[in-house]
Amino acid sequence: MVKKITLATVAFLLMAVSALPAAAQDILAGNGYSPYSLFGFGDPVRQGNAYNQSMGGIGIGDRNVRYINLLNPAAITAREVKSFMMDFGLENRNTLYEGNAAASMAQSAKGELRSASNTFNMHHIAATLPIGTIGAFKLAVMPYSTVSYDFQADETSDELIVEAGDIRYSKKGRGGVYQAVLGTGFTLWRRLSLGADLDYYFGKIDRYSSATFTTKSSYRTIESGWAENISCFGGKLGIQYTQPITNALSAVAGATYGFSSRLKGGQIRYAFGETSSSKDTVIYNRSSLENYRVPSEIGAGISLRYADVWMAGFDYVRQDWSGTGMSGAPGGEYILQTGVAQQFRAGFEVTPNRYDVRHWLRTLTYRAGAYHEQSHLTIGGSRVTSTGFTLGVGIPVYRYYNSINLGIDVGQRGTLTNNLIRERYFLFTISFNLHDIWFIPTLYN
Repeated sequence: MVKKITLATVAFLLMAVSALPAAAQDILAGNGYSPYSLFGFGDPVRQGNAYNQSMGGIGIGDRNVRYINLLNPAAITAREVKSFMMDFGLENRNTLYEGNAAASMAQSAKGELRSASNTFNMHHIAATLPIGTIGAFKLAVMPYSTVSYDFQADETSDELIVEAGDIRYSKKGRGGVYQAVLGTGFTLWRRLSLGADLDYYFGKIDRYSSATFTTKSSYRTIESGWAENISCFGGKLGIQYTQPITNALSAVAGATYGFSSRLKGGQIRYAFGETSSSKDTVIYNRSSLENYRVPSEIGAGISLRYADVWMAGFDYVRQDWSGTGMSGAPGGEYILQTGVAQQFRAGFEVTPNRYDVRHWLRTLTYRAGAYHEQSHLTIGGSRVTSTGFTLGVGIPVYRYYNSINLGIDVGQRGTLTNNLIRERYFLFTISFNLHDIWFIPTLYN
């Protein structure tokens, strides 16, 4: 006899994967406000699930049979033979914004400019299936970038106020880019693993600006903006090599290369003049989208693992954003430079005793990490950087391979110098890791 496949699990996976592309644009709209998402196709999202993110974002050089590693296509071959795995993640972001000159910030009694946001959204879904005994197959949908900002300011010129009354300016953006991933990987000679992902980027970005005359109805409200539909194909290659050191200790070295892709699609440029009784079209043009390009990416990582007890690793990622259309994008009229982005990540995990039957806390997996990221954006001569630390815990459920993974990320991005905005954020992630064994003969009916 053959063990029956869990039909409920398969049905949930198929429904979730088919529904995510249609819902992704609405999900991204609430992914947290950031003034740094104003440019190009948005603010790049840190990749990985709660397992990766709770260890500073590492994963390129990590192999773990318990989890789906989304950072290296070759890592999906680290698995139990004939196992089915699925990972579903949620994210809660809390951000405090501070600035010296930001039209979007609310001014406090101390004269500082402050604001805050709180969002809770679905983050990703991924699943892997075995291909014989040496390979695996992966399906995933996850965010790549997000556009979400909201600026407002009132006219302060006395001459304009006397002539036209009170005027309020607003600038809003929402949307972003998701990626659907179809990947496969194989292990050769027991130590070398190779993997490849086919990525499909898709999404919508809406940018809107207005000037509203609130006291004199004879002046028309001016509304203008851009609406963009984005899609293209890309790819990523990965490699990992495992070197045993002792019976229990091993080292893994990994590398990835993501191909550059030009985002395609269409865009609409529009402008309207509106009064209380009429609305006139000033501009409405359709054109093809040619500005944006996903940059190539090079990543390298290394890890040390001691059986099922502990693991420590380090990752480095580099992307060159020059010529990706960020500075010349609609809504990106601020003077900025785009260049090389670098990420430095380090993390570890430890499980005191996965077999302990008396002390439940000793069966949990505890994680920590840190990262420093140099953004591709340089605004007013200041490079936008992010620094933070992470903590997490993996809680086994029923069996060791099923788990709930919790992670927190506390960090800061930006600076108060040169009229920039500083973001201090607290990110909470949760992933549900499901594991099942298929096609195992039973001993009896």
